[in-house]
Amino acid sequence: MNNIPFFDYPHVFKKHENDFMRIIADVASRGAFIMQKDLREFESNLAKYTGAKYAVGVANATDGLQLACMAGGIEAGDEVIISSHTMVATASAIHFAGGVPIPVEAGEDLLIDPDAIEAAITEKTRAIMPTQLNGRTCDMDKITKIADKHGLKLFEDAAQALGSKFKGQSAGTFGVASAISFYPAKTLGCLGDGGAVLTNDPDVHKQLLLLRDHGRDETTGDVECWGFNTRLDNIQAAILNHLLPQYEEIIGRRRHIAALYNELLADVTEVILPPKPESGSAHFDIFQNYEIRAENRDQLKQYLKEQGIGTLIQWSGKAIHQFTKLGFKTELPKTTKLFQEILLLPLNLSITDEEVVVVAEAIKSFYKS
Repeated sequence: MNNIPFFDYPHVFKKHENDFMRIIADVASRGAFIMQKDLREFESNLAKYTGAKYAVGVANATDGLQLACMAGGIEAGDEVIISSHTMVATASAIHFAGGVPIPVEAGEDLLIDPDAIEAAITEKTRAIMPTQLNGRTCDMDKITKIADKHGLKLFEDAAQALGSKFKGQSAGTFGVASAISFYPAKTLGCLGDGGAVLTNDPDVHKQLLLLRDHGRDETTGDVECWGFNTRLDNIQAAILNHLLPQYEEIIGRRRHIAALYNELLADVTEVILPPKPESGSAHFDIFQNYEIRAENRDQLKQYLKEQGIGTLIQWSGKAIHQFTKLGFKTELPKTTKLFQEILLLPLNLSITDEEVVVVAEAIKSFYKS
């Protein structure tokens, strides 16, 4: 029996155990737990890495999206168009900022469909928030053109996309603001929840700093507005700061695994694969996930489980428009069909090339039987 988990959390810790324990001891010995130099250094390094002018560490990417919307001017009743193929966090962040999330169809690439964006615009639409899904940045030329045409603001859910690029520009740097996740299973993950907001706007940056810390001005201590308690813990920031210089190597390994999957599964006609990580493309993908579309998806998932291979269906198998208890009533047949087919294969830093071959051979075996 194989033992190929979808994600191996203990492996991550064991690989970095000595460094992690040293970092924790250093931060703890200084008593530097909240809003300390480690956080400021990480924010500076993250901004440099992405090319953004500012990065603000927050407790998680969901809070980050909400703060981005609030700092970026989303007001009560404003409609914000999103892909229905995203985590509920995308929609909830807009909701709690006072806006109204409007889910639309995902395209054949599993990213938000630009034509669906255009069709969903109403007099109440104020913004577009594409999700840079699975470590792939959307066609931002088309989306930016639509936003400019209709005078709409642009935000990004870049939770899964740190390091991803479109035509050389980093995910998270195209609009008013964006959020990145450092959840443990992310390509750059910490030891719990964590996130950051990116922006190029100095006024938005100032407001983000207030909102994340009870509305307090860090220099004067005055409370300037109603705010929240959503700061990135200093220990997590120190750990992320340690991992960031290794991030290009991490991306390279993930792209290698993805290329291997593409090569091994190229002839399986029952499966639609994500685009290859080829150089020269407008897209530079980091492969946060390797999401396929598969015939008889549920049976394949069960078969792989019986072979000791872990897989995952994103978002508990439901798209945003299917969460009717949240008030969504839109029929999106293309995305509904996608959610009968999508499946994430194991792609992480613990999986070996040999195990990738095992996964691919198991998929081939399933369709041959």
